[in-house]
Amino acid sequence: MAIHFVGKDPDSPNGGCPAVFVDETNGDLLFQGSTVTDGEVLSFVDSMSNILSGETVVRLPARMRAIILEACGVGERANV
Repeated sequence: MAIHFVGKDPDSPNGGCPAVFVDETNGDLLFQGSTVTDGEVLSFVDSMSNILSGETVVRLPARMRAIILEACGVGERANV
């Protein structure tokens, strides 16, 4: 397993999530964040893109955009 830690929310209390990782074997992005439980949000997401068994919706704050973009670059460089 070759998981690359890209970064975490610098404003997160207690140094916890959210965080972004890249699987260097295939370039997949891994997101650690708060699971969305708001029924209205989940209903909307499901209406646009079915939420399948085993899937979850994760929220990352907008302030993490740069970290997510950095992860995209790492993913593009992954040896797929």
